[in-house]
Amino acid sequence: MKAIIVKQPGGAEQLQVGEQPKPEPKTGELLIKVKAAAINRTDIINRKSRSGYLDNPILGVEVAGVVEQAGAGANVEAGTRVMGLVNGGGYAEYAVMPAERAMVIPENLSFEEAAAIPEVFLTAYQTLFWLGQLQAKETVLIHAGGSGVGTAAIQLAKQIGQANVITTAGSQEKLDFCRSLGADHGFNYKEQNFDEEVLKATNNQGVDLILDFIGASYWRKNFASIKVDGRWVLIGLLGGSEIEKFNLGQLMSKRIQLTGTLLTPRSDAYKAALTNEFATKALDLFNNNKLRPVVDHVFPFDQVQQAHEHMEGNKNIGKIILKVD
Repeated sequence: MKAIIVKQPGGAEQLQVGEQPKPEPKTGELLIKVKAAAINRTDIINRKSRSGYLDNPILGVEVAGVVEQAGAGANVEAGTRVMGLVNGGGYAEYAVMPAERAMVIPENLSFEEAAAIPEVFLTAYQTLFWLGQLQAKETVLIHAGGSGVGTAAIQLAKQIGQANVITTAGSQEKLDFCRSLGADHGFNYKEQNFDEEVLKATNNQGVDLILDFIGASYWRKNFASIKVDGRWVLIGLLGGSEIEKFNLGQLMSKRIQLTGTLLTPRSDAYKAALTNEFATKALDLFNNNKLRPVVDHVFPFDQVQQAHEHMEGNKNIGKIILKVD
């Protein structure tokens, strides 16, 4: 089968299409004829370094396609359209997926739209509700609002969480799009001090929850933006990982709950439980268009280098998709 592998750790030019053995489903697994896969920053980490999260030589952690074969104990019929997380191997004509992670694709969605759902919506659901404990009428600050996880989190916070949503982004185009998804306030981090604007928007109270993709460069502004007893979930380090000269006593004085997380390295059981709860509570919302996948651009399979460069240039609003079929 055709698949995309990394010749050696490095830039996007190291990605190449080649022949790889077609996988076989083991007990509890499904063999998926992949129609579309999505690009994630996890893939870029694995492309750049041998110390990435996955052992599979083929990149890609989420796919949408058709079940071709079910392994023993996997009760999903051949021909079923499914989407879900895989343990690597998504950038290929075929991939194996644990049956417990397979979600039936809503009839109104294309394969490309479906591939834009699993990683970002599951990450957003996990951080908002499992870790962030978001409650109705609370206020959440979602950074990188135009990103894949950002666009998913805005929608989930409004449709399931019934929350007040504040977001940040780097252009007016992205902020306008965030508002179209339900954001109540949006601030351009390049032109505004978002901490000052957040306090104005919350009557100087601050937010109950922060979803932080940025890390070090936003640390002090995030601290100023969060209220006493607030929750802060760190899910990315786009702005660096090291903080200098910060007094941890300030963290204690505000009684802030700071949680760090990554979804890809989680156990199969954790991902299965998360998938099941998300599917139960959210899939019907895609059927009636209250939730929608956000696809920025669809690249042909042989343009994977351009797809990675597009993500690294922070040009996207929503997900970047590889059309595999």
